[in-house]
Amino acid sequence: MEMRTRILGKMLNSEVQDYLNHNDIIIVPVGTTEMHGGFPLDCETVISEAYAVKMAVACDGLVLTGLPYFYAGATASGRGTVQVSVRQGIDYLGAIARSLLRLGFKRQVYISFHGPAHMTICPMIRDFYDETGVPILYMDSMMNVGKNQDLLKNFMDDFHCITVGAYQIMNRLDDVPLVTGYSHSEPQSCAPFNDLFGLGYQSAAVGYCFGENKDHMSTPDIPDIETRDRMAKTGAELISKMVERMDMPHVVEQLRKLEAYGLENEEKYPWMPSTYNKKK
Repeated sequence: MEMRTRILGKMLNSEVQDYLNHNDIIIVPVGTTEMHGGFPLDCETVISEAYAVKMAVACDGLVLTGLPYFYAGATASGRGTVQVSVRQGIDYLGAIARSLLRLGFKRQVYISFHGPAHMTICPMIRDFYDETGVPILYMDSMMNVGKNQDLLKNFMDDFHCITVGAYQIMNRLDDVPLVTGYSHSEPQSCAPFNDLFGLGYQSAAVGYCFGENKDHMSTPDIPDIETRDRMAKTGAELISKMVERMDMPHVVEQLRKLEAYGLENEEKYPWMPSTYNKKK
């Protein structure tokens, strides 16, 4: 389908209605607003949105942007970090998911480039299924980068290029400032507690906040526009290659098949939460 834009908030209501007459896919990037070295506070939101736009093109989906305020985690010590509790994020995101389902978006894919995002998104995903019987999906972009390390020449350098490339994809490259002084190799002030942090998945093991702003995170110098443009080109290409490897048409088709599989199970096991809740 030829689309003027795939970002839901930029569409006319009639355009959304026309889309839903033939498809039901929406990609939902979930972000944060937090201190992030020499990058803007919303960089992890923008990365998720850039991936989402590429994913939507690949599978003929739409994108719901505008979700930058969720649980940030240990960066709450930063004066620019907006901290929303995990529980509040689950409830808010769940309300959005239910609204999207009522509109007709049965195949919902949530994506984030923020480490602790799983604490918010995954409980919502599971509760949503028990309530509705509709499987929706969370894709962790950080895990995706880890699976595609063969594309990276240097993990951290290319990681930062992905950040700059995302701003280019979202037509916001000028929002990335030319900065120096945020690059360092000092250990985090909380490093003495790494033995505790490693006992659970990412930021979910134990509560803490960073003691120094530089703990999150060391970012490269961007001294001039030429450097920024070079990083943006590299990063945008990496995002495109990683999204291509996701095989989004297969992913959304699997979601459709998984729903059919679940309906068969509901017939066999009427005590399943989704079956019970739909009959209430």
